Amino acid sequence: TVQVGTQVSGQIQEIFVDFNDRVRKRQLIARIDPTLLQQNVREAEARLERARAEVGQRQSDYDRNLKLYESQAITESEFSTIKYNLAVAEADMKSTEISLERAKQNLAYTNIYSPISGVVVERNVDVGQTVAASLAAPQLFLIAEDLARMEILASVDESDIGRINEGQTARFTVQAYTDDVFAGTVRQVRLQSTMQENVVNYTVVIDVTNDDGRLRPGMTATVDFLVEAAEDVLMVSNAALRFRPTERMIAALREQRQRNRETMPDSIRERVAERRGTGGRGPGTNEAPSGGGGPAGFGGFGGFGGGSDMTMIWYIGENGEPAAARVRTGISDGRMTEISGRRIEEGMNVISGVNQSAESGSASPFQNNQPRRRPGGF
Repeated sequence: TVQVGTQVSGQIQEIFVDFNDRVRKRQLIARIDPTLLQQNVREAEARLERARAEVGQRQSDYDRNLKLYESQAITESEFSTIKYNLAVAEADMKSTEISLERAKQNLAYTNIYSPISGVVVERNVDVGQTVAASLAAPQLFLIAEDLARMEILASVDESDIGRINEGQTARFTVQAYTDDVFAGTVRQVRLQSTMQENVVNYTVVIDVTNDDGRLRPGMTATVDFLVEAAEDVLMVSNAALRFRPTERMIAALREQRQRNRETMPDSIRERVAERRGTGGRGPGTNEAPSGGGGPAGFGGFGGFGGGSDMTMIWYIGENGEPAAARVRTGISDGRMTEISGRRIEEGMNVISGVNQSAESGSASPFQNNQPRRRPGGF
């Protein structure tokens, strides 16, 4: 936006544009009463005529006394005074010419032109209102250059500013269109910091296209910066990752794994024991102690330990009983988290909660949350 002011004082005589009007560069948008400034121009013209007459008189004196000086009829001192008077008269004439130019320029300033092509966002004066430009130029209009190209000045906390870079994708919402998500691109991360409630913030400038004109100057935007993305991945709700199994579920899983070991060939059982570091001591020797209320991985139960990105999810198996699978977690958008694993498939009925009162009943006590694939990433 560009603030349009005035360089001269006076009363607003005419206004040619209003709010939301489109204007062209150098278009006349307002006029200040020029009466006093027209009088100043005429006064400056009169002073210039007088100065010219004075110069003519001094020039005649100089020409006449030059001959007398050459014939030595007058002294050098007398001639120097005449020469000085001519120079002073010529300087006065130049000064009055400048004063006339200034008066004409001030008169031209009574016509207010648009400095750019754009849309009038604000009109701060009315016809008949007097504006004073003695100390600072008053704002008459506010013109937006191009509402199809806008920018957001986002305030980012110092703990997050290290993850913001130029060219980064951003998406935002405005209160006027709560169901719509708009996109933008980070153009600048300003070095100047501000402090609000003892929190240091930095201003990030985001370029936004507004071809449909729905976004308006002054709107409040809530911005999300895309710091990482994953496409064509499986996701599960964070509630399923935070799920804590019950004692019954842990006991059922132990029984199932025990049955699997008993039916496992000896050669495979020995390789599994060696991989887990049991030294081939037989089935069941690597189990963790029981105990409810543990995290989803419940203390590395059954050899499911791993790094900080490894955890377990519980799901309803083919036999209708709860089962567990080890997964590796990826990025998260706060609601859903990327997961991967050998036993993870799209559409699995993942358990995100247990209805304790219904657990002993015939109805399924589990709250299902199927992993789904989002083609466009988070």
